[in-house]
Amino acid sequence: MTAAADYDWQNVEQALDAHGNAVLPGLLTPAQCRALAALYPDEARFRSRIVMARHGFGRGEYKYFAYPLPPLLDQLRHALYARLAPIANRWNQRLRADTQYPPELDAYLQRCHRAGQTRPTPLMLQYGEGDYNCLHQDLYGEHVFPLQVAILLAVPGKDFTGGEFVMTELAARSQRADVVTLRQGDAVVFTVNQRPAAGARGPRKVAMRHGVSRVRSGRRHTLGIIFHDAA
Repeated sequence: MTAAADYDWQNVEQALDAHGNAVLPGLLTPAQCRALAALYPDEARFRSRIVMARHGFGRGEYKYFAYPLPPLLDQLRHALYARLAPIANRWNQRLRADTQYPPELDAYLQRCHRAGQTRPTPLMLQYGEGDYNCLHQDLYGEHVFPLQVAILLAVPGKDFTGGEFVMTELAARSQRADVVTLRQGDAVVFTVNQRPAAGARGPRKVAMRHGVSRVRSGRRHTLGIIFHDAA
């Protein structure tokens, strides 16, 4: 695993400011990816299973992990939050939002839990041939950390084809889509809801959504790390 401290976070921040997403190459090793994906059939690891078609979310399924999280996932969640909290705070300052995030994840989760958001949100997604994920935002309650992370556990071109990570940006007078290319073990950091963008009269809000294009063959597993818990 590549330690969070080993990335150039100034470049990550610049990419998030410009595009609303940034790639962390090789965050997990192939062995770590396989070990995490192998957890998917173990129901004792998860608190719930969602079949997307039943809710109009697309096709495929995902499972929310139960507490305690697997040690590697818990380590990633803490380490990445510590790097992303300063970026989130700067974004809120630019948008003149009052919320500021503590430097450590445990303090932020205590805030969520006091508001009744006590259910863990890290999840694993499984897609088969023909599956996809509609464009959406992962909000879950009053407290929303504005950045999250997805890590591709499968090997593109070998385990699956298609299934690209997609982001859209919608502003008052423009819209844009990004297709983010990932390899096994790569992570993408991206906007949950809104981000600041430069405007003629100062920073303005742009709305971001994310999804996954149709998987053409094989099976695709992804690990999702959301930092706020759910109500």
